[in-house]
Amino acid sequence: MEKFKVISVNISEKKGIVKKPVDKIELCDVGIKNDAHSGKWNRMVSLLGTESFDKFSKDAGRTIQYGEFAENITTEGVVLYETLPLDRFVGDQIELEVTQIGKKCHGSSCAIFQEVGSCVMPKEGIFVRVVKGGELKAGESFEYHPKVIKIGVITLSDRASQGLYKDASGMEIQKLMGDFFEDKKRPIEFDYQLIPDDAELLKSTLLKMTEEKCDIIVTTGGTGIGPKDLTPDVVLPMLDKEIPGIMDLIRMKYGEIHPSALTSRSVAGVIDQSLVYCLPGSPRAVKEYLEEIKKTLMHSIYMIHSLDLHG
Repeated sequence: MEKFKVISVNISEKKGIVKKPVDKIELCDVGIKNDAHSGKWNRMVSLLGTESFDKFSKDAGRTIQYGEFAENITTEGVVLYETLPLDRFVGDQIELEVTQIGKKCHGSSCAIFQEVGSCVMPKEGIFVRVVKGGELKAGESFEYHPKVIKIGVITLSDRASQGLYKDASGMEIQKLMGDFFEDKKRPIEFDYQLIPDDAELLKSTLLKMTEEKCDIIVTTGGTGIGPKDLTPDVVLPMLDKEIPGIMDLIRMKYGEIHPSALTSRSVAGVIDQSLVYCLPGSPRAVKEYLEEIKKTLMHSIYMIHSLDLHG
């Protein structure tokens, strides 16, 4: 596990001015007490690495002091701007969650920009919110914990669960989701379950996955109008919120090519903090559906976690 060290802690009473190093800061649910940037928003606490200071000092022709970029916490040991939203920094008592990488430059209202005509914070600074608060001083350290995206995959099939044929759809989901998150540089973890077409077993499997905090749950099979097609009937009453637009779009888009797609009763929604997508039971349909679902996937994950970001 990567670690980084706190080099300086800094605060300011007004926005748009440099922050001054202090002996300690008090982190709370709105950020840092007595700091101008505290509040219930994505940018309640800012961090910047000494690595960024070294580069900018050369460009500026002078030594930049800690706090001059208006960062609350100056660090050393991890390239902060390579972290991702929802990653966490865990200390002995304090826990912080990344909410944003970089920001829009304030230009002329920024003190450092007024002096040298540019600023490193918009590109290399990051922002976090406080998960667990407490007192923080220079010299303390944090462990970097990348957010692991947990994905539940449930295949419903009497015959596949009996070993009569291979579950190609469940494998396709894992391949496509694996490729998607690899491209996003996100570590993932799968929970794969192959079950018969049984309503109670589906419900208990879904409940277990939501209790274990799966970020995404994808089912395949049982979305049609046959006598054993039960997936939407089980899932819909369990949803806290339905997301109808995704499945409506997919049905219309592919229904023109494959009219049978219009008989699919696929649903999407949210249970607690788990995104749930119920797909048909063929590899081709899985590929078509996920191609559309992936377009809003990261944005949906951020929204569930109260981050106003676009994935």
